[in-house]
Amino acid sequence: MLELEVVGEKRQEALGHVLAELIDPPCILYLEGDLGTGKTTLARGLLRGLGYDGRVKSPTYTLLEPYDLADVSCHHFDLYRLADPEELTFLGIEDLLCDNAIFLVEWPERGKGVLPPADCVLQIRYLGDRRQVSLIPASEKGMQLINNLQKVWQLD
Repeated sequence: MLELEVVGEKRQEALGHVLAELIDPPCILYLEGDLGTGKTTLARGLLRGLGYDGRVKSPTYTLLEPYDLADVSCHHFDLYRLADPEELTFLGIEDLLCDNAIFLVEWPERGKGVLPPADCVLQIRYLGDRRQVSLIPASEKGMQLINNLQKVWQLD
């Protein structure tokens, strides 16, 4: 596990950007944290790091925002309003996970039983005016991502 303290929205985005440079698709990241902790901010940074320059919005009402980029397909899920995990089946979640896919899943506990397992869980917590981001590996790929991040991430 790796724990980081992040100060400010720009730094949260920077963390996402660095993760984008290190991630090896296919990869599934669970983003956990209370409302307002910066899950979507981190996702925006990751998408920017992958080369997306359009508007990144939280898929709170649509459940899913797909981003097809040159080398990767990134699927940003926000399951906060998911009524039943089986709804993910209707979104075609199984068909979305391919060799070049990255899943960013906010509120993953609401998709339990249908969501594919995470490679890495990012837990974001309030820590005064900062955020504590705990990266917890859930697969060998997740462990490698965390090891690589430790080598390049500059502390606040």
